[in-house]
Amino acid sequence: MSGGRGGGRNGGQDSGLLTEIDHVAIAVRDLDAAVAYYRDTFGAELAHRETVESDGVEEALIAVAQSYIQLVSPTRADSPVAAFLEKRGEGLHHVGYRVADCAVALEAVRAAGGRLIDDAPRPGSRGTTVAFVHPKGALGTLIELVQE
Repeated sequence: MSGGRGGGRNGGQDSGLLTEIDHVAIAVRDLDAAVAYYRDTFGAELAHRETVESDGVEEALIAVAQSYIQLVSPTRADSPVAAFLEKRGEGLHHVGYRVADCAVALEAVRAAGGRLIDDAPRPGSRGTTVAFVHPKGALGTLIELVQE
């Protein structure tokens, strides 16, 4: 869900449609406390913070090399992250992979028989285009495809 962090650089290795790990998302109850944890423990600084109304979350991004740790906290009780926290508690929520073309990557997942959450790419944070792949069709991991 990002703009402007060197997307596409993959060290010369061919990973097919996936060009880089964009972020690892961690669901948290208290976003300020989570940001403080990464700052105080690792000296990591906040790179971006944004509320994504369509997803019912506020996110804080901590830069790690060319990728991010995305801390997400619900802004309303009916958001998917609120449901996740209620069911599973804090922890790993999803992995975001950078792709050159979100529509092409989404169609490849569909063609391979994957289960989709988003039928078409949609706007993400930081001016990106995103789409989610359901964990039931992706080895138990919620996947976000991110086009910068």
